[in-house]
Amino acid sequence: MSDDIFSTGKEYHLEVDNKYYSSLDIEGFSLMMKDPSYCYKFYWLDAIVKLISEGVSETTFDDIINEMIASAWYSVREFHIHLSGIQLDGQIRDGLERAILKLSDLSGLPSNASKVEIVNAIKEHDSELKESKEQLTNMVPYRALAGFFSRSEEKAEWGSIRRMTAYIKSISSEVVLLPYTLGDSSKLKKEVYFEPAWIKMIQDNTVAILGWIQYEKVKWLQNNNPEVPGLVYKLAPMDEKMRKLDRVHKLWDGILECSNVIDVFTDDPIKTKSYDVDHFIPWSFVMNDELWNLMPMDSSLNSAKNNRLPKWDPFFRRFAQNQYLLYEMIHDKEHIHKLFESCLRDNLHSIWAGQELYRKGNSKEEFFGILEKNMQPVYDSARRQGYEIWNR
Repeated sequence: MSDDIFSTGKEYHLEVDNKYYSSLDIEGFSLMMKDPSYCYKFYWLDAIVKLISEGVSETTFDDIINEMIASAWYSVREFHIHLSGIQLDGQIRDGLERAILKLSDLSGLPSNASKVEIVNAIKEHDSELKESKEQLTNMVPYRALAGFFSRSEEKAEWGSIRRMTAYIKSISSEVVLLPYTLGDSSKLKKEVYFEPAWIKMIQDNTVAILGWIQYEKVKWLQNNNPEVPGLVYKLAPMDEKMRKLDRVHKLWDGILECSNVIDVFTDDPIKTKSYDVDHFIPWSFVMNDELWNLMPMDSSLNSAKNNRLPKWDPFFRRFAQNQYLLYEMIHDKEHIHKLFESCLRDNLHSIWAGQELYRKGNSKEEFFGILEKNMQPVYDSARRQGYEIWNR
């Protein structure tokens, strides 16, 4: 595979070195994620590629499902992503998402649990998770190979796992070499054997293949979570170095030197040495550090608020009052304006904020109206996505 993944302008495709075309059905491999019904098809292939990259040549359904749960945990728990959307009756469609939520209820693990903690919790609650995990093995391990089956004159018998297992062995030995074949054990104990030639190809091109899977996964997830911003950043734990709050903190330091600022949640004055800059709408939803969503708050409350939404009423108007105080000082005090300008690169990208909210001449009522008009839809989207209300 050359140069990772290339773009045709509309779609991304795998580009594989010619040396693999003589022995492997690369076109069949490129169809392994075609026409998914549920998101766990992406996580199935993703788990296989990761296991192969770690030198695994044979495994079981159980180990692959465990890898899938650990991989999708952060998106589901930390960012409230629905892997395959929600049914009209409000029920979760995707079996992998249901398995993760069940594990969360059983284990009490935090949303930012490490992979080791997640895997240990799966083992601890294995019996309770068995039914949920078995459901994930019903079709995807077989359907994922369907792109290779067109080369065979014999039709697949989808209604029988036993006959499908035999069919896959027959195809791989007589028609076209498949990436994996399956053993004769049942359910989660079923063996998965990776073919050496495919192991070599996947190990040689792991980064590019994982990039291709992620691209297809993001398209699927964005389609099923249309209100969620920054979804591409919500597939794995984020590097805290991405956070850009230092200049905003200096801006509020400057404001505190000139005026009292009342804490949104305590009604007490903010103390210069003991406050944090935090997001009104959680960072894990908006995935940015925009100035219009940031506020000074008592450090001791920050961890209590965590990844939850403040009640809109009464806290939004208190938040807006502090934002308006910032706005007034930006235009009244030169040194505060300079601190504000230092935030522009990292903390002010929303066009509406630059052109409407922080423009000179807004009355207090106009400022509150602009802020509410733009923040409430984002807040409501986060609420619909499943973010909890902080009962402060």
